[in-house]
Amino acid sequence: MSFPLNADLHCHSARSDGTLTPTQLAERARANGVDLWSLTDHDEIGGQPEAIEAARVQGLRYLTGVEVSVTFADTTVHIVGLGFDHADPRLAEGLADTRDGRVPRAVEMGEQLAKTGIPGAYEGALKYVGNPHMIARPHFARYLVEIGVCEDVPEVFRKYLTEGKPGYVPHRWARLGDAVRWITQGGGVAVIAHPARYKFTPTEEYALFSEFRQHGGQGVEVVTGAHSAQEALRYADMAHEFGLAASRGSDFHSPGEGHIDLGRLPPLPAGLTPVWSLLQERLF
Repeated sequence: MSFPLNADLHCHSARSDGTLTPTQLAERARANGVDLWSLTDHDEIGGQPEAIEAARVQGLRYLTGVEVSVTFADTTVHIVGLGFDHADPRLAEGLADTRDGRVPRAVEMGEQLAKTGIPGAYEGALKYVGNPHMIARPHFARYLVEIGVCEDVPEVFRKYLTEGKPGYVPHRWARLGDAVRWITQGGGVAVIAHPARYKFTPTEEYALFSEFRQHGGQGVEVVTGAHSAQEALRYADMAHEFGLAASRGSDFHSPGEGHIDLGRLPPLPAGLTPVWSLLQERLF
């Protein structure tokens, strides 16, 4: 597949914390001019068969995808996997172990919110969850908007669901090396997702990229919904420095939420190796 093209290799369905089905996402991708697509649900690959078939129906090229939650330097970091064998049992087992902590964490989030005068948040969030084992912060955010606590999802995150706020509960996720191994042993490529979001010190960020590379990671999201143009250039430089391929993904969750719509991203900066060039044999 030639470069440049409209690739969106990061989005979420109702299988994790999005609101659309994989089929609806494929339809939206096609309508927005996407050429190459990947569904990357959080710690969940159950939507891959539907996404593969939906992409075929829409005439889209497709790469299997997942976004794995990792704890690094006491911070939750996300690693996107692309082009892996979604039937690999080792990946499925690793993701199942990672998911196990989500329900207890969500119950505690509900308890913390109740102490601030918002009772029933856990039960309310469950109304927005397709798979109860995948309950996450966006589900709480949608409920708090529904009951009028905040006007929109970003406001909920600012006031309640980020570190230091009353509804935030940390969780110990997978180890970085485990996540990269689960992806690569199934033939895929591991990618650091939206690195500007982590607010690491320069030393911590260098440690993340160095360790990621040592474990066999091969890519970094340079253009994503959470990055400014300046940040895209910064991580283009990091891609060059660490010998990483560049990925591009909106991190789309739901219409009207987030920074950017599916497929509406600026192009990758010039001179980078696009991650999909490493995965030509893995395309559907």
